[in-house]
Amino acid sequence: MFHKIKNVCPLPDMVLHIEFLDGSAKLYDVKPLMDKWPVFKNLKHRSLFDLVRVEVGGYGVVWNKDIDLACDELWENGKEELPFQESATKSRSLSLKNFTA
Repeated sequence: MFHKIKNVCPLPDMVLHIEFLDGSAKLYDVKPLMDKWPVFKNLKHRSLFDLVRVEVGGYGVVWNKDIDLACDELWENGKEELPFQESATKSRSLSLKNFTA
């Protein structure tokens, strides 16, 4: 089964925030790939890393014609995360609680 991707957002420290069509979200650290495949070392350049986008059909993410990641890789090796909007809302409400005490 494919876990199609809805949205991708590049974060600091070479991490991707991935939203899947089913509403789940994961964080994926790209750094370990640099030791396995030299082409990923090019992503050290922030200007290239920030170009990440969802591949047509949601079957992966791509940076250019040479660098991409499949949706299954991102799903299987990503760390579970709240969806981006829900995560932002939750952290906002947590920080408000700190001020109302």
